[in-house]
Amino acid sequence: MESAGVAGDARLVGRRPLRLVEREVPKGDTDPKARSCYGRLRADTGRMMLRFVTGRPVSQVTEDYLAWVCKRLGEEGKKALLLVWDNAAWHVSKRVRVWIKSHNKKARAEGGVRIVTCFLPVKSPWLNPIEPKWAHGKKAVVEPGPLLAANEVRTRVCDYYGCEHLEPLAQLSA
Repeated sequence: MESAGVAGDARLVGRRPLRLVEREVPKGDTDPKARSCYGRLRADTGRMMLRFVTGRPVSQVTEDYLAWVCKRLGEEGKKALLLVWDNAAWHVSKRVRVWIKSHNKKARAEGGVRIVTCFLPVKSPWLNPIEPKWAHGKKAVVEPGPLLAANEVRTRVCDYYGCEHLEPLAQLSA
């Protein structure tokens, strides 16, 4: 999710719709400009499982997120996780594929949640059921006022989706 504002007010500009525009960050602002967030839309409950990221969404963070999701689902007695994924580099990386294969081998041997991946065709986000949820969430948390701090964005997103307020996953240094 990126820090964004709303250009114009529909009451003031007639019938033109509100538009999201990139906001200018003041010099010296140390708050991150963009916020990375992993999310999973649950088919069984319709709820989201979200984790924000400190840093960028890289393979290591993807592995951490998947481990967290599998742990949570395992606590509910689930046996498998179906991932509908786009072709983002941190989804299709060799490291993540090796991690999933290793995770599944361990889950079969010791019990646990297996991961089944379903990759979408390139440039076809409309096939992913989570995309409309993201779009509505982005519109719900922005406002025409000043830029929102990272913590405020996280709070608003978690409140909107009814998710736990968890510490962000950390991108470890290479």
